[in-house]
Amino acid sequence: MHGLDFSSDHCPIALRKDGRIVDLAYKNEQDTIPNEQSIVYTTDTDGLEILRHSCAHLLAQAVLELHPEAKLAIGPVIEDGFYYDLDLASTLSENELDLIEQKMREIASRNLKVQRHEYDLKDAIALFQKQDQIYKVEILESLDGADPVSCYQQGDFIDLCRGPHVPSTALLKHFKLIKVSGAYWRADSSNKMLQRVYGTCFATAQELDAYIKRIEEAKKRDHRLIGNAMDLFHMQEEAPGMIFWHPRGWTLFRLVEQKIREFISDDYLEIKTPQIVHRSLWERSGHLAMFAQNMFQTQIEDDFFAIKPMNCPCHIQVFNHNIHSYRDLPMRLAEFGSCHRYEPSGALHGIMRLRNFTQDDAHIFCTEAQIQSEVAKFCQLLKKVYESFGFHDFFVKLATRPEKRIGSDEQWDYSEKALADALESEGLKFEVLQGEGAFYGPKIEFHLRDCLHRTWQLGTVQLDYFMPERLGALYVDPEGNKIPPVMIHRAVLGSLERFIAILLEHYAGDLPLEWAPVQIMILPISEKHREYAAHILKNLKEHGFRVEIDLRNEKIGYKIRNHTLKKVPYFIVVGEKEQESQTVSVRSKQGETYNNLTLDEAAAFFKAVHAKNDAKQGE
Repeated sequence: MHGLDFSSDHCPIALRKDGRIVDLAYKNEQDTIPNEQSIVYTTDTDGLEILRHSCAHLLAQAVLELHPEAKLAIGPVIEDGFYYDLDLASTLSENELDLIEQKMREIASRNLKVQRHEYDLKDAIALFQKQDQIYKVEILESLDGADPVSCYQQGDFIDLCRGPHVPSTALLKHFKLIKVSGAYWRADSSNKMLQRVYGTCFATAQELDAYIKRIEEAKKRDHRLIGNAMDLFHMQEEAPGMIFWHPRGWTLFRLVEQKIREFISDDYLEIKTPQIVHRSLWERSGHLAMFAQNMFQTQIEDDFFAIKPMNCPCHIQVFNHNIHSYRDLPMRLAEFGSCHRYEPSGALHGIMRLRNFTQDDAHIFCTEAQIQSEVAKFCQLLKKVYESFGFHDFFVKLATRPEKRIGSDEQWDYSEKALADALESEGLKFEVLQGEGAFYGPKIEFHLRDCLHRTWQLGTVQLDYFMPERLGALYVDPEGNKIPPVMIHRAVLGSLERFIAILLEHYAGDLPLEWAPVQIMILPISEKHREYAAHILKNLKEHGFRVEIDLRNEKIGYKIRNHTLKKVPYFIVVGEKEQESQTVSVRSKQGETYNNLTLDEAAAFFKAVHAKNDAKQGE
């Protein structure tokens, strides 16, 4: 073991100060830890990661003190906090999370100094073997001779970690354990199911309180609850990871689909390709070798097929059906493609993570010189689509060449520069994800923020030099040579189902009039008002509104409450007065009323609301 406890060479990085990392440069172990007043806390990403990583160790220490037999797996930082995977004999309950959190606070109050140590690999393995920490040993044995190995110690607890950490447990104050779920060791369903405890940590109590409020609000906005209340869809055991759309839900789905179709109709050729394709195509495309475990395969008449997990190989078949000149490029082929992928049951989540989903997918076949202009044009399209749904806050990441890749450095240089230049030409700032591109080309990711400040990756742009060549896609260049085109994979929303879930949670089900599956509900007071109610229904439908009529023998108050819970934006109450005067009374779900409107005035009112929502979403 090498003693490197807070030396100037290996001191832990505590938090951020004035935008720079603060190095707590201890001269020796006897130096005192700075008091809390000397450290400036901020919400900077690096500072939060240090707090949260340190808090993950605090969680693991607390679990071991309460459950000495526990086996620790991994405890990384994630976007909003951290988690730790644990192998425990008993299943943790919500009450036990409270006990663990209390123990964490008690340990933190001990003001334990956090020390970094480095070990030779064999010594590190021996250390964790002695503690019977089998998962740590497995991790170390997979390092293939890497030296040295760093660990962090606080009191009697020591854990494998590259750091850095806070200098003392006393600095961990504003944390909360959120939930527990299951997770397979190393995400492999053939391995043991572990318990994953999620938590978060912030620099201040105010930030933690605000986050907890967002969590509580997110629970209320769960798309599964909203979908059930609005009678949009359901799921059942006989079709895991697949949706049974109800009439109103399917209306919403088609509205979203049609909006995308409106935006792309001038520039894209919409196609439809088969659901089941012979496995030879997936072999040639490379998907069977790389993706077989996620594909549904079937045997038909002693031959083997696969349900498509993605659309790109089929789109190349459409491109290949004719001979193309450079004058035909760019060619943009779009499909609302229904895809099937095997996702582990533990990964399924409502309609956000499915085994059957629909992509607003398109592939652009172009020359290398057209890459930048095509990507810039797509960025313009994406921005307009997001704004049309009321989303204005998104950010961009550019994933560059990985270590293992195909193609020349010159090709990668050109591709990465073309993507970066396209983003800059549209005034889009972006973060570079070094080395995180696919082996066949760089990628742009578009991340959306919703009203709860949660982020969702939606749109993507992926350059591909590999698949067109592999599947024989060629065009004739100006010199008469047949060469493969560049293929740009791109999606605006990604999965339509997942986007609908995001839309429902963002608006808490209170969708703008344009997106409400039922915009107006007509409520006749009694049976003798049904004929006039039917006349209103016909009139408003002719104006293009989605209208229904509730003929149940129930009181008006009950009907209004019932349809308010189903998030219907407007009601028209029809009684004796309205029938005699041939007018309507309009009521919003918020309780606002508009009386004595003629049918033409009512139609004009709803159109004005629609236009106002459009203007607001476009701001």
